[in-house]
Amino acid sequence: MHVIGARWIVRLGGLMVLVGLGLLPAMAQAASEDDPWEGFNRAMFRFNDTLDTYALKPVAQGYQAVTPQFLEDGVHNVFGNLGDVGNLANNLLQGKLHDAGVDTGRLIFNTTFGLLGFFDVATPMGLQKNDEDFGQTLGAWGLGSGPYLVIPFLGPSSVRDATGKLPDSFLEPYPYMGHVPTRNVTRAVDVVDTRASLLSAEKLISGDKYIFIRNAYLQNREFKVQDGQVEDDF
Repeated sequence: MHVIGARWIVRLGGLMVLVGLGLLPAMAQAASEDDPWEGFNRAMFRFNDTLDTYALKPVAQGYQAVTPQFLEDGVHNVFGNLGDVGNLANNLLQGKLHDAGVDTGRLIFNTTFGLLGFFDVATPMGLQKNDEDFGQTLGAWGLGSGPYLVIPFLGPSSVRDATGKLPDSFLEPYPYMGHVPTRNVTRAVDVVDTRASLLSAEKLISGDKYIFIRNAYLQNREFKVQDGQVEDDF
């Protein structure tokens, strides 16, 4: 279940931000030009969506139904704290020293005073969470995104972002967890928690689900790589 939820659900969260910003209506034609492999991508999308519908989503709904809100929030915060390690590394690679300092502060305060991140004490202190990955780092270094690509189990991506997934994987705790059952359980809880946190966002999807997610993903990635400094052709 990790492979379905951990990536395309996170990207779905990003597209919801774009909905709020009103960026989705623009550049639909340009987005389609970035999808020369649409036949393959649609097949992979149907595969991923079917697995999500019949496996991951029901588990996430059950998790949300039985888990007290304070515990659900705490678990979500713990995984968010772990994610700040990747944010820190990629901000350093992009030369964003201020943001790297914020990431460092978040890690220190949330890991100590926040009890390993269960409580997010850094955000109320003004240390806002960043969202960086190696795909964005490659984009900041000038590498184009390449064609849109839907990866089996992993979901929406691009040639550039798919390449960035391997370095990012070494910034997660899982490669360093020697006890296999503990690693698998932790990974599964991470995926289910992420999926559960976005259940309410699905109602924003309209029309052709594939096109909606594709266009939102491409625009979201451009928005992030450019740190919000994007041109709106509309």
